Amino acid sequence: MGAPRRENLSNAQSRGPAALTPTPPAAVDTVVVTAPRLAPLAGEAAFDAKTLGPVELARGPRLDDALARTPGVSLFRRNGSAAANPTVQGVSLRAIAPSGAGRALVLLDGAPVNDPFGGWVIWTALPPEALSAATLVRGAGAGPYGAGALTGVVSLQEAAAGPALSALDVSAGSREGWRIAAVGGGPGVLISASAEGGDGFIPVDRDRRGPVDTPLKLSARQAAFRVQHAWGDVAGSARFGVYEERRGAGLAGAAASGSGASATFTLARPAAPATLGWRTQAWIRASDLANSSVAVSAGRTIATPANEQYSTPALGVGFNAAVQAPSDRPTTWELGVDARLAQGVERERFRFLDGAFTRGREAGGETLVAGLYAEASHGSGPWLATGGVRLDAWRSRDATRREWDLSTGQTTLDQPSPDASGTTPTARIGLRYALAGTAYLRAAAYAGFRPPTLNELHRPFRVGNDITEANPSLRPERLQGAEVGAGGAGWTLTVFYNRLLDPITNVTLGVGPATFPTAGFVPAGGVLRRRQNAGAITAWGIEGDAAGDLGASVDWRLAFAATRARVDGGAANPQLTGKRPAQAPILSASAGADWRPTQAIRFSLDGVYESRRFDDDLNSRVLGPGLRLDGRAALRISASSELYLAAENLAGARIETAETADGVESYAAPRTVRAGFSFRR
Repeated sequence: MGAPRRENLSNAQSRGPAALTPTPPAAVDTVVVTAPRLAPLAGEAAFDAKTLGPVELARGPRLDDALARTPGVSLFRRNGSAAANPTVQGVSLRAIAPSGAGRALVLLDGAPVNDPFGGWVIWTALPPEALSAATLVRGAGAGPYGAGALTGVVSLQEAAAGPALSALDVSAGSREGWRIAAVGGGPGVLISASAEGGDGFIPVDRDRRGPVDTPLKLSARQAAFRVQHAWGDVAGSARFGVYEERRGAGLAGAAASGSGASATFTLARPAAPATLGWRTQAWIRASDLANSSVAVSAGRTIATPANEQYSTPALGVGFNAAVQAPSDRPTTWELGVDARLAQGVERERFRFLDGAFTRGREAGGETLVAGLYAEASHGSGPWLATGGVRLDAWRSRDATRREWDLSTGQTTLDQPSPDASGTTPTARIGLRYALAGTAYLRAAAYAGFRPPTLNELHRPFRVGNDITEANPSLRPERLQGAEVGAGGAGWTLTVFYNRLLDPITNVTLGVGPATFPTAGFVPAGGVLRRRQNAGAITAWGIEGDAAGDLGASVDWRLAFAATRARVDGGAANPQLTGKRPAQAPILSASAGADWRPTQAIRFSLDGVYESRRFDDDLNSRVLGPGLRLDGRAALRISASSELYLAAENLAGARIETAETADGVESYAAPRTVRAGFSFRR
């Protein structure tokens, strides 16, 4: 028999204020297919969070599209997952300093979905049709969230499946684009699958492009299977998922592909009066990445192979466990432990001479982080207080970088690096005061850290003529912050201060044409960068949102985030002092409205604005401001299905995403129109 349905957020590692008070069990037992979990502690209400439900998640064909409508949420570049290389799809909350690896932890029912090698997220493997909610918790995630939650947490909750088919979306549109996603199941089972593809677009303007410029094609597919069973008040689940995607890189001869598989096993018993709650979870993720790049000649007439990273196998394994106070205690508390191990190696061929690659390279290592935490909260009248502490131990070891001549096998570089380790204490506290009605005031302070990924430590990479070197000596990033906020029915407002210590930054070392140690030759129009811990970044900001209705037929929503972030490069990088972090805009805002002229017809319009940002650490490559309008019209044909017509970038705005050293700009997708059918039970 299935367990009674519980709608509280996922376990202690994926909580958020979307359901601070668990929904009472339904009058009859229904099958649950989401992972077993513990109820979130009441103290979560003291922190800054926003929950996106099924309606918000359905506003875009991909999950990152829906998340990006929240100001301050971004991938490293302005391109979404339909066009961006996998290595820049890490997500960050607040415009403190976005990075390709991402500075936010993404969890699916408690298990990390960040790639074990690079920290990025394969968004095509997370169809929004298979999710019931996404909660964004802003601010360093110490407490139960652990390493990686430097600027916050994106907590995803998988949907519960109804009988047979519960969701279906089929669409086709511009540039031969198509997509299909389906979710269904049966007693104790959830199955999801999706696939999409398209011819893509050429990101360079017609008057600047040359024969080397090609479309950003995409072909992706995924499938996941979850089974769940209950033994009395103990519930267990097992989830398995696979994905594969192939992409064009926008240049002839350059491409990227990725594949992976994951498994998560969870057992939990929720807290009850006079009874402790507990949860255990184990997970494993395997991934592989192939990425080839080219050197581009002046005039963009010839693309010459530069390197071929033909395999990057990586493995991540983890475990977490928690015990929670009985639900009838005036003070709620939770104790927990978690650990994550990642190991991987990148394998490539490079140094293209006389029509062939002449050198081979292997670089990689292993990282481990393990921590324990205690969290408690107490309410008294209008007051709610919460606090938590963590202690994490981290280690990187077995670092290696070896290069050799492909024809002779002779070693040309053997660069092992010493092991590194340390311990990092973090904490968070929060206070909330309830005013009249639904209004409240709150304050919070926190500290968090993020150890460098295997990608940052070991994988050099190339984009066009720009080369970025790895750095096996990187130290973990640390963030300290405080914020105050207020809210009420339909609105929130937060002011925050964050200081990011030892941020991992791609620091410019020189320009081509020139030859550099280790990196080798950098061609004309290119630069050499190296990942470094570049001093500190200080950021002040204000963010807010509001939503409401104008009568029974119109709903509206507004949101904004303004952040003043500046780098202090210190003695090691004084050239960075006073600069804005790369890819960090000062202002982002969104606005939208839904109009229902009849019960069967719905029109939606959303606008997302972002001020200018810089494409490099020296603020020499300027990406202008951009405004994107998205529209959607839907005709309901039954209680659970509709036909729709959607357009992204409705006005065809030219939104810059990147700029080369010789001034060639790349742009986000032009107007994209889709027509489709959607079914939601």
